[in-house]
Amino acid sequence: MFADAVKSGPPEGEVSPKADEVSVLATQADWAWPLAVRDIFQPRGVNLLVAENTNDIVNVLRQRRIWTTIIDIDFRESGFWMLKLIRLECPYMPCLMLISNPTEDLLDEAIRLDVFSVLDKPVDLRILKDQLNRLFVKHYNNHIFS
Repeated sequence: MFADAVKSGPPEGEVSPKADEVSVLATQADWAWPLAVRDIFQPRGVNLLVAENTNDIVNVLRQRRIWTTIIDIDFRESGFWMLKLIRLECPYMPCLMLISNPTEDLLDEAIRLDVFSVLDKPVDLRILKDQLNRLFVKHYNNHIFS
């Protein structure tokens, strides 16, 4: 099963990933951030995959090595379901969560689901890049986003 292959860091004996080996899965968003985010990924050669629904997420997670996910919790009111689905498929996958108007309950749920970072929308792309850098340094000892 794919979930067994996903770890917090490169597989044993594997070096930190090269840019063209890194794939990031993002959910479709309720605004144009995926297009803006591509400015962060394309110059580094990182693959950005955008899932439009839960079936897309499951298919991608089962067929590709994904290094992190960016989940828009507000997306079609199914964002938390997508995050929970990712946790079922890949329990150790580091995730970034995007949300507008975060409440204490939503932040508590993010902690419970072991979200790496929660970013308020609209997302400041400099902060997103900084959080991606922190995530990749911590989990993969990789400075691809620095």
